[in-house]
Amino acid sequence: MSNHEIKDRFRGFLPIVIDVETAGFNQKTDALLEIAASILRMDENGELFIHETLEFLVKPFEGANLEKAALDFTGIDPFDPERAHIDEGEVLTQIFTKVRKELKSVGCKRAILVGHNAAFDHGFLNAAIERADIKRNPFHPFSSFDTASLAGLIFGQTVLAKACEAAAIPFNNAEAHSAKYDTEKTAELFCEMVNRLKRLGGWPLVEPEMEDSMEAIFNAGK
Repeated sequence: MSNHEIKDRFRGFLPIVIDVETAGFNQKTDALLEIAASILRMDENGELFIHETLEFLVKPFEGANLEKAALDFTGIDPFDPERAHIDEGEVLTQIFTKVRKELKSVGCKRAILVGHNAAFDHGFLNAAIERADIKRNPFHPFSSFDTASLAGLIFGQTVLAKACEAAAIPFNNAEAHSAKYDTEKTAELFCEMVNRLKRLGGWPLVEPEMEDSMEAIFNAGK
């Protein structure tokens, strides 16, 4: 079994980085306005990298609440006549089709959401899935990888911009708060943390036969 296959790295889960831009904080009532998803792959050396990023402008669902403060913060105008947005259901169908194809390609069983403060993005994703009545969800329904927590552990920083700075990842605040930009920066941060752990010797785990050899050497030296 190769140590350089993504299906072996996360117990059969495929990490997909997700970021959403919304019209508020309530996943049940507030509109989902943008969503992006970065698909990660693993190279022959066992290093994670961004393979592809999908980006969608989302049409607010019927009756959705639009908080002015949230719109002012993101700079999104959901009523812009030139905004090429599409319905939530179609957005999710396109993302999930792509994710299922990738799962099959790399031999993973299920996708797992990676997000910065992942509970927020996961909550809005699950609410949109429920509204669209989608039955085949390739993502784990509640498990996720939170890069805010991981960055707090590794870099002592939980804010995305500061964590990227600590990881020597360029970050432009003027471009932040678009789903695509934040998704790709979150993906870069996640890849760097996973790859850094590998470079420090934290993965792959010691193979059983190697562990036996090391124990034999240790016992011989007693």
